[in-house]
Order: sequence, then structure tokens, then C-alpha cells
Amino acid sequence: MQVRPVFQPVPATETQSPTGPTFTLRLLATSDVHGHILPQDYFTGRHDTPVGLARLATLIAQARAQAGPENCLLLDNGDFLQGTPLTDLTARPGNGWRGRHPVIRAMNLMGYDAAALGNHEFNFGLDWLCDTLSQARFPVLCANAVRATGRSPLEDTPFLPSVTILTRHLRATDGGSHEIRIGLIGLTPPQVTVWDHAHLAGRITTRDMVETARHWVPELRARGADIVIALAHTGIDAGPDRPGMENAARALARVPGIDALIAGHSHRIFPGPDHAGTDGADMARGTLCGVPCVKPGYAASHLGQIDLHLGRGARGWQVTGHAVTLHPAAGAPPCPRLTRALARAHAHTLRLIDRALGETRAPLHSYLALVRDDPGLALVNTAQAAALAEAIRDTPYAALPLLSASAPFKTGGRGGPDHFTDIPAGPVRLRNIADLYGFPNTLYGLLVTGANLRDWLERAAICFNRITPGAPGQTLLDPAIPGHVFDVIAGLSYAIDLTSPARYDLDGALVSPQARRIRGLTHRGHPVADSDRFVIATNSYRAWGGGPFPALAEGRLIHQSTRPVRDLIADHVARLGPIAPMPPGTWRFAPLPDTSVTIETGPGLRAYPQEIEALGAQDHGLDAKGFLHLSLPLPRAAHPSLANPAAAAYIPR
Repeated sequence: MQVRPVFQPVPATETQSPTGPTFTLRLLATSDVHGHILPQDYFTGRHDTPVGLARLATLIAQARAQAGPENCLLLDNGDFLQGTPLTDLTARPGNGWRGRHPVIRAMNLMGYDAAALGNHEFNFGLDWLCDTLSQARFPVLCANAVRATGRSPLEDTPFLPSVTILTRHLRATDGGSHEIRIGLIGLTPPQVTVWDHAHLAGRITTRDMVETARHWVPELRARGADIVIALAHTGIDAGPDRPGMENAARALARVPGIDALIAGHSHRIFPGPDHAGTDGADMARGTLCGVPCVKPGYAASHLGQIDLHLGRGARGWQVTGHAVTLHPAAGAPPCPRLTRALARAHAHTLRLIDRALGETRAPLHSYLALVRDDPGLALVNTAQAAALAEAIRDTPYAALPLLSASAPFKTGGRGGPDHFTDIPAGPVRLRNIADLYGFPNTLYGLLVTGANLRDWLERAAICFNRITPGAPGQTLLDPAIPGHVFDVIAGLSYAIDLTSPARYDLDGALVSPQARRIRGLTHRGHPVADSDRFVIATNSYRAWGGGPFPALAEGRLIHQSTRPVRDLIADHVARLGPIAPMPPGTWRFAPLPDTSVTIETGPGLRAYPQEIEALGAQDHGLDAKGFLHLSLPLPRAAHPSLANPAAAAYIPR
């Protein structure tokens, strides 16, 4: 197979000498595809992206031909049903599409043998999920998200099959065909009941992934499985292990009886540099705590491959060695058969997203969303606020001050230097709104106090490193904290003191009780007291405790919409007329004379040199990954081009 692996596959040391025939079972794995089927970026219109299942289908055909189709299993590790307009618009009811879900159609054609549920499969509700999965010609597994728990995981009431055993007849080196029984278990982050509380409350409960595996793996062996493979939609956390971990791959690898581990969720690759130095991670051998492991990245960027060398020993079929490889999709031609099969759904998606909704008189981009008030984020906040104001108009809450909270979703990071929103001046189309707000969250209204707001903002501010006054060139952003943690609350004004340590960590644990980064918190020029009352528009994910935030919806919920925030933004833009996207002065960094910081952002920012100049920033070029590096002074002076006397229109009252 003429593809370039991320690293050269290295066979493991033989653990025993087989006494009979030997053969290789090839596991081909995808994870976190997120609806990327064709090499199409529906947000920008680019049609030659280096990712997508259509490219991987070509690599899969080559891998099967090399090893023999009968010796291969094709597996997916979850998060395949959400993520692009093809899945989030075309495949949703009410948008005119008739036919199978495009992703399921593609996976059926590719001949998947099994898949596991990721967390994003739950985004559209259980009824929709069951209807969609009924179209699959392969088993979909989930052992730890269940209808009800019993005394042990083996006695839970399942939502989907917890495990399955596939019987295959594999070709051995002696030319003979030999039966092997392959046990599979599917696992998903237990946090799904928080992230999709609105869909799952009272219908689904979850267990710890490791606890579940410790019960089901020996059960699979007892049922006759010769080998066991874990399809675990979870990333690699450096530890320490703890109950209910979101990223539990290392702990799962230590569960006795698992022969191979397909991981994912974190959108990183393994083996790869992101996990260099992680305890138990062997990059050369492709093992995690001694178990062959692969994480194939994001958006069908890579095909994971684990070759398990098997031999007949005293205890039956045994793994005697392995090789792990990652094959990049870039450079592989898209599969013509898959491209033809998805042509109608693809055309339908393009028609949907090309619909013009309004106009913007200036660009809306997220290149600087973590260093200044962001126009695109302000548009989201004003749309949320307008929708909530209408919803509570005839209620007692209408007399309270109205705020709105949202975060930027595309700020580079693991998504790479192209993972930014960039909407040029001119027509605003549905694809632009989907780019600006890429998740199917719904609108929630909460009753909050000033103390709640102060705590909310402290949690949002953890994305910044602690900065030493008077020192140049310090890295501003903590790479371990995703940009979508950084909620901005429109309707308030406040400063962020970078000399203070972060009060919370990414799990929401209080790590610096004396630390306070939020300074000068005011509403319409008046200091916010802890006892002040407000209503705030936010999304369902955040309201139920997504990220390092508390579940304020418990006891504080005043409004719950069933419509996605994305649709509310589209309606708002259609009503608004031409947008003059200059946000109000919501937040700023507290003054730090003679201090500068560095950030990495997308190279597309170079199309807006006046905005680089407004920050007083210097362009230091692109790094090896393609990110643009800037240095900028703190504090930064307000630039006349960023002022907007009509900014108050962003919040209705």
C-alpha cells in the first residue's frame, strides 16, 4: 500500500511460539469523522480538502487488498453523525432531504463491520438516533450509556448492544482458513448525560468506562471470544486515574483481557507527538500501557491500522505480535463509487447552505477572538439575547437586566491553522451561520446572580496563562484549554487580570481559592453586586455544566427552546438588515505596562492587516504547522477603527 505512515510499523516481540498456523488480523479504524465524507469544506466552499471518508475509502480498499479482505475488520469509534452541514442540516428533519442518512449510506457502502457511539451521536435526541442507526448494516455498540443500571454492568438495561462477537474465517500463512471469534465492546464518555442533558435526562444513565470494561471483557471471554477489542470513544489523559474520567484510554489499556484499543474523542492522533512523554505511551511500538492502540485523529484525517499477529497456543488463539500504523488521507484520491453515492446529498447540502440571509458590511472572523471583543461572537450573543427577550416578554423576568453568554468555537488549537471562522464582507449565507455556530445546541434562559456571573467569568478566563509583569514574549494561551471554554458575557463590562493564576482547572475544580482574575465587573456603568439578579441567554451545553462550569439550569432555568441556536442566529440575521459588526467594549485585559505576549492564530488574518496594526502586534511568520505567530503588547490601546457608536444595539436592553 503506497501511503506514508506517520511512523514505521514495528512488530512487537513475540510473546510465545505458536504451535500451529499463524495469521494476521488487520484492524482498520476511523474515529471522530464528524460528517466529513467528501473532500468538501461546506463552510468555505473549498472542494479539495485533504480529509474525508471518500479519501480513506481508497486507502481501505488498498489495505484490504494487501492483507486479504477476509483478514480485515473496518471499525469506527464514534462521533460520525454530527459535524458538517451534510449531517447537521441535510440529514435533519424539515430540510427537504429524503433518503438514508448520508453518513450511514457511506459507511454501509464501505462495509463497516462495527461502530461505537461517541458523545455527539446523542446531540439530536434518542428517537432520531434510533431511527438513524436502524439504517446501519453493521452493529453499533455502547456498553456504558444504558436505559437503567443494575447491580453490575452485566445487569444493566441496555440502550444499544453493549458488546458483540464477530465470527470470521481468516486465511493463515499455511493457506488454510481458520475460524476466530472477535469480541468488541463500545464505550463512550459518561459525561454525555451532562452535555446532552435535555435529550437524555430520565432516559439514559451512564457508568464509568473502566468499571464497565472490567465486567464485560471477561464476559466476552466467557462467551467464547478469542480476542477482545475495545472501541473506546475516549482520549489519553496523562493521569492520575479517577472514577468517571472523560479521557480514560490509559486506564482502559490496563484492563486485563483487552488485546487492542481503538481510542479517539480528543481529535489527536496516536501514536504521535501530542502524546510524547505520556506515561505508558510507546510511540515506536504503538502501544499504550503495553496494548496496541491507535487514535485516528479528526474529520477522517487518518486511517488507523493495527495488525495483530495471531498464533495457536496452549490456550487457543493468542496475540503474538503487532504493528500499528497511521495512514494520512492527504494525497489519496477520493473513492469514485462513494463520491457518486453521495452526489445527491452533497448537491442538496450545497443548495441549502448557499441561501442568502442578510449582509455584513465588515468581515466576521475568529482569528482574534481570544485577545479582543469579537464581532462574530457579539452577533451570536445579540441573537441569543433577542430570542430570549421575546420568549420572556410577558413574564415577571422581563423587568430584569438581560445578558447573553457565548464562546468562540473555532480558534485553531487541535483543529489546525485553518480552524477559524472567516466570513468576508458581503452576503451572509446559511453556510456562514453554520460556520459561526457549528453545534446543535439549543437556547436556554437562566436566572442568575452577580455572584454567579463573577464565578462564570472566572471559569471562562482559565484559557490564559499567568503572565509576569514587565517580561516580553510570554505565551498568552494555555494550549490545554480549548477556546470554546472562553465564554464572553455581553451586557457586562470587565477586565481580566493576567497576573493572577487561574482559579479553576479544566475539570472545574477549584485549584487557587484566593485567585481572582475578573476585575471591575459592571453593568451599564454600575458595579455588579453579588446579590444583583439578571437573566442570561446561553446554550443547553453550558447550562447543564458543559466544560468547567456548574449546571446552573438546576433550579435556575426560566426558558428552554427546542430550536438550535444556529437557527435563531439565521432568523436574527434575516431580520436585522445590513450588519455593522463592531461589538461593544465588553472585556479587556487589565493594564500590564512593558509586557508583551505571543499568540498563534490562522494565517488568514494577514488578509486584515489593519486589525494586526490596531493591536500594535508584530507578525513573526508561520510555524511548521502553519500557524501565524504574533506578539502584542499589554495593555493594548483602543484603535479608532474598532470603535462603533452603534454598539449598544448588540444587546436589546
